[in-house]
Amino acid sequence: MESITGALGPLFLLILLGAGLGYARWPTMDFWAQMERLIYFVLFPAMLVGTLATADVSQVPVGRLALALLGAMALFGMLLWHGRSWLRLGPAAFTSVFQGAVRFNTYVGVAGAAALHGSLGATTAAVAVALMVPVVNVMCVASFVAAGTLGSASLGKSALALAKNPLILACLAGIGLNLSGVGLPGWSEATVSLLGRAALPLGLVAVGVALRPMALLRLDRGVMATNTIKLLLMPAFVLSLAWLLGLDPVSRDVALLFAALPTATSAYILARQLGGDAELMAGIITGQTLLAMLTLPLWLQLIS
Repeated sequence: MESITGALGPLFLLILLGAGLGYARWPTMDFWAQMERLIYFVLFPAMLVGTLATADVSQVPVGRLALALLGAMALFGMLLWHGRSWLRLGPAAFTSVFQGAVRFNTYVGVAGAAALHGSLGATTAAVAVALMVPVVNVMCVASFVAAGTLGSASLGKSALALAKNPLILACLAGIGLNLSGVGLPGWSEATVSLLGRAALPLGLVAVGVALRPMALLRLDRGVMATNTIKLLLMPAFVLSLAWLLGLDPVSRDVALLFAALPTATSAYILARQLGGDAELMAGIITGQTLLAMLTLPLWLQLIS
């Protein structure tokens, strides 16, 4: 347990640092809005390209990892959709609950995998991101379409946003450079590596800045359902699949880590843009991030 908390503890402290900076509004909230854009559009894509372009992906059981992670996302996405009448939520609220159950915080996942298993953990996490990001974005946009919270004009904008998603494009670029054998020639590898190193610490601080403690006052059936799925049922299901599929310890740990991650802070932006319940989404993001500080080490301790 000590090694797990030793690896994850600094990550959570960076999130709490961000929460303190956000509460104090220092230096300004506009500064953090622009910083988040820099991380999302430049630094984190650079990290993904650098990792995937030079990684020995043959060390990662891609097919079995995809089966565990994508299978869990698809299963719980369908269960939530079929159980929406039981939840008794309006269309906007349901889309926020759906996002809370299937999205994942990429920054925490990659940073946690690297802290636990070094370069192989980071490589496995980058593969997990390449597998999950396109699928989860399509699932979430589809939930808005099916719930009827956006019109045809917004649907076209959503499709365009998916095509221009920087994380999807970075994964495709990194995989293409790897498969072609080009890699990152000359100074490009060192440059991309330097950019990538800044992504995770700044990303974790930005996660903390985005937390909204007052949004925790909202507690209803939807919040409890999405938190139970995201922090308890999904990691339990992925762990069972990992054992059944015979994943190696590193891939198993990364699969469990990504299954047990809190939802992404970018879910709030999507909720606001596509007609979701943004206030509920803020509460889900904040609650899951704080709860994950307790549940993540417990899940990883279970398999250590």
